[in-house]
Amino acid sequence: MSQRNLAWLIVVPAAVLLTGVMTYTAPPPEQDYKMVRTVVDVLAEVDKSYYRELTEAEKKKLVEDMINGGLHSLDPYSEYFNEERLKQFAQDNKGTFGGIGAYLGTDPKTGWLTIDSPMPDSPALEAGLQPGDIIVKIDGQPSDTLDVDAARSKIKGEPGTNVTLTLRRVGVKEPFDVALTRRVIQRHPVTGIRRRDDDPAKWDYFADPTDKIAVIRLSEFNEMSGKEMEAAVKEVVAAGAKGLVLDLRNNPGGLLRVAEQISDLFLAGGKIVLTRDRHDTGRDVKAKNDGAAWEDPGKLPMAVLLNGNSASAAEIVAAALQDNGRAVVVGERSYGKGSVQRSIESPDGKTALKLTTEIWLTPNGKRIHRSPTAKAEDEWGVKPDAGFEVKMTEDQLIQQLLHLREAEIGRKRPADSPKEEPSAEPGKAPKRGELPKLDPNFKDPVLEKALEYLRSKATARRLIGPREPA
Repeated sequence: MSQRNLAWLIVVPAAVLLTGVMTYTAPPPEQDYKMVRTVVDVLAEVDKSYYRELTEAEKKKLVEDMINGGLHSLDPYSEYFNEERLKQFAQDNKGTFGGIGAYLGTDPKTGWLTIDSPMPDSPALEAGLQPGDIIVKIDGQPSDTLDVDAARSKIKGEPGTNVTLTLRRVGVKEPFDVALTRRVIQRHPVTGIRRRDDDPAKWDYFADPTDKIAVIRLSEFNEMSGKEMEAAVKEVVAAGAKGLVLDLRNNPGGLLRVAEQISDLFLAGGKIVLTRDRHDTGRDVKAKNDGAAWEDPGKLPMAVLLNGNSASAAEIVAAALQDNGRAVVVGERSYGKGSVQRSIESPDGKTALKLTTEIWLTPNGKRIHRSPTAKAEDEWGVKPDAGFEVKMTEDQLIQQLLHLREAEIGRKRPADSPKEEPSAEPGKAPKRGELPKLDPNFKDPVLEKALEYLRSKATARRLIGPREPA
């Protein structure tokens, strides 16, 4: 069989799926045919004796569910991709999709779908969609029959095709239709602290303009991540950055080669990651010295932020920078996903099998994979450096997510857009259907710990001064 090239898989459940290179195996031996025969017999009996006749689509789904049930018994990451799932995977990997470019939400009081915010340079913005617009219908279908994911899928579509939203807006008596033409929308994985006032499509990265400490957030490792990360680093260094925070919290992972690329961006040498298969063979990936200023910890000290949802490719980058002494890790222990998946495409390229084929190790040779029976005292995940563990309360987590949401959507509302309804005061439990109130005085304790560390580095450099020969 021919070899099919995909991407390496480094994922957790609900994360972006990634694939690698693998060839089809030879036909199974006789004993394997006997096991397959059991499956065929079961399907035949269902087709013959089930209380009702199954449609072809139901039969197909039954087979797919049987395959995935067996694969998931091996591990949570092995999976069969049908044609639709494989297309979705490829789209997610690219970081682009066909759509209107709007964040969707729900009205906390009524449960109706709403426009949270149109994205910069999008059909939604150009069509005049406003934050708080209630989506009554999507192409004539009432939206109260759809959850956010179903609505999002219905609004997405091939670039160049049309979708009509029926909206209700505060100050407008009757619902009205807005026809939009879908375009290619890019889901940018790299963000900063806040959108710039002069250009909402760009980011302000400096959390501390005085000490010139920048924060770059990376939400996933897709095809765009490496290029956008390098561009952001070059931008902050050109602006005089004296310290850098790499925020990988809630990053579920992504492409292995992108994790290697981003690790190499900050390393002048040393190992990045080790991979091992069932025969204990694999790759030892090493960083190369590009001579860039941001590879030097003396010129650009770094801190990496992790939490329990930082997984896989995010853990690879954190461990590579930590083990090589390039950055301190701040926050909480990571998820603990240390396996690698590759996929085998069917001959027609329409379906694929994603299978766990390797484990990966940190540069120091440590396995970080968390087994299903692992306990808190066991060794798994990437841990913060000594003195840099910071646990957040539930209220702090909520405030952090609220502030991230505000930064991402860039709340610059039109003068006639609806004002937000009052919500619970900070520190008080919200009533049912009520959103917590954004606390303007909130400080992210994990980020503050990282800033404190990098400020101390900046202070030390000022006191000692540059070591230049006379």
